Amino acid sequence: MATELEELLGFLSSPSPPVKKAAVDIVQGLTGSDDGLQSLSNYAKIVLPSLSRILSEKKDVSEPAVEALINLSQKSDLAAAMIEIGMVKTAMDLLFKPDSSITRFLVMLLVNLTQLDAGISAILQTEDEKMRGLYIMKLVRSFCRSSDDTSDDPFDHVGSILVNISKQEAGRAMFLDPKQGLLKQILRQFDSASSLRRKGVSGTIRNCCFEAENQLQNLLLTSEFLWPALLLPVAGNKVYGEQDTSKMPLELGSALSIEREPIDDPEIRVQALEAVYLILLQEGGRRAFWSINGPRILQVGYEDEEDPKVMEAYERVGSLLIQASGTEESSDKKLN
Repeated sequence: MATELEELLGFLSSPSPPVKKAAVDIVQGLTGSDDGLQSLSNYAKIVLPSLSRILSEKKDVSEPAVEALINLSQKSDLAAAMIEIGMVKTAMDLLFKPDSSITRFLVMLLVNLTQLDAGISAILQTEDEKMRGLYIMKLVRSFCRSSDDTSDDPFDHVGSILVNISKQEAGRAMFLDPKQGLLKQILRQFDSASSLRRKGVSGTIRNCCFEAENQLQNLLLTSEFLWPALLLPVAGNKVYGEQDTSKMPLELGSALSIEREPIDDPEIRVQALEAVYLILLQEGGRRAFWSINGPRILQVGYEDEEDPKVMEAYERVGSLLIQASGTEESSDKKLN
C-alpha cells in the first residue's frame, strides 16, 4: 500500500495542472527542512525524474520544481543521482531557451552539480568527442555578454561554475587552450561591478595558474588582461606616479595612475596573490613580472593592507621573490 509521500509524488505526474502545482509546491516546501530532505531522499528514484520532467513547463510549476532540485542537490548523494539521470544536459538544454523563466535557478542548480567530479565531467562533455567543450563555450559567452551589472543578471553565478570546472585538470586545459580563447574572455569580466562575477574570475584564474609549469606561455598570452586582473586588486589605494607607471604596460599603468575603487573582498585579494605566486614559481613568470614593475605594486599594496590573511599572502609572494632573486644572483656569479 502506497504511503502518503508516495501518493504525493505520484501527483507530480498528474494531467491536472492544479493538482500538479499543489503537489510540486508541497514537495518544494519539504525540501526546506532536514526532515523533509531525508524523507524525499528515500524516494529519489521517483522524485528526481518527476521534478526534472516538469522543468520545461510553465513558471508556476517549473520554478518550485527547480527550487526543490536546488535544495535536494545540496546533498551529495542526491546530486550524484541527478547527474546520473542526465540533469546537467536537461539544465543546459533549458538554460538557453529564449522563453526560459527559470534561468537563474538553473545556473544555481549547475553550481551545485559541478561540486562533484561527475558533474564537471558532464558539463565538460568529456565522453563526447564531437560535443566536448560546447557547454562551456555557451556558459562563458553568456557570462561575458554585456550586462547592466544589476543584481538581476541570471548569469552572475556562472562564475562559480567556472571556478568548479577549473578545479579539474581537464577544465583548466580547456580554459587555457589559446584556440578557444576562453580565459581571455573571462578575464575581461574582472572590471565588472558585480562582486560575484569578480570572485568567479579571480577563482578561475587562480585555479588555471596551477598549470603554470606546463602552460606558462598560454597564460602569458593573455597578459594584457591577466596582469591587471591579478595586480589591481592588490595594488593598494595609492595613485601611482609616472616613475612607477612608465615601467608598466599601458593598461596597467593607466589604471594605477588614477583614483579607483578598492577591491573590498579579501578573498579576491588572496586569490590574486596565490595566482601571482604560482606564476612566479616559474623563471619565465618571474621575468615577466619584473618587466611590468610587479614587485613595486606588491610593495605599495602591502603597505596599505590590513587584513592578516591577505598580508600573509603578500609575504609568501615576497619571500619567493627574495629567494628566487638570491638564487639567480648566485647562479650568475658561478657563470662568471
